[in-house]
Amino acid sequence: MTEPIHNEKTFFDGVKDCLPTLFGYISIGFAFGVVGIASHLSTFEIFLLSLLVYAGAAQFIFCGLFVAGTPASAIILTTFIVNLRHFLMALSVAPTFKKDSMLRNVGFGTLLTDETYGVAMTKLAQGQRLSANWMDGLNMTAYLSWIAASVIGAVVGKWIPNPESWGLDFALTAMFVALLILNLQSTPKGKVTHYLLLILYMGIAMFVLMNFLPGHLAVLISTLLVALIGVLTEK
Repeated sequence: MTEPIHNEKTFFDGVKDCLPTLFGYISIGFAFGVVGIASHLSTFEIFLLSLLVYAGAAQFIFCGLFVAGTPASAIILTTFIVNLRHFLMALSVAPTFKKDSMLRNVGFGTLLTDETYGVAMTKLAQGQRLSANWMDGLNMTAYLSWIAASVIGAVVGKWIPNPESWGLDFALTAMFVALLILNLQSTPKGKVTHYLLLILYMGIAMFVLMNFLPGHLAVLISTLLVALIGVLTEK
């Protein structure tokens, strides 16, 4: 006799599962707000970037390109290329929500970030069943936290003329290093060596390609190559 399932994850479970990542969103969002003000953006423009773009790396890149006087077309294209990885992440999560409507899946993909993707994939790796309500709770908590932190950073940033002296320009890199360490800690011991080798391959690919290609293209091509290697060598 099959027992009924009573433990479908709720919206508030998603909120709770997002809490460990909030420090990253708040600190990086705050740093973006400060850097945005230093890049001569207004508080409202910073709010719109976080609301509509919602991509930490792309938003920092936007600030650098904006200050350099880069044409809008080049900024849009660069932002698009930098965020192409989100298509890959959304495709890997989509089968979990194939019973939900296309519109709802578009919503999941739109609000998916590296952090929420990491949380979702960790839960799936642990054999847990995810629900659409859980994903909404996870995504919305992260989204609203990012917007709020960015605006607060913009307000405070008016009193911080040189954010680089505080190391705020390194905040995004620090967050990804922390996420990597957390993911490796939750990875079965038999696969840690495999993942460390993939990180090494990524470093080599980036080192080689950066000599021939712009940084954003080097990141994209390296990611695709190493992802392919990872799939082919996965045991």
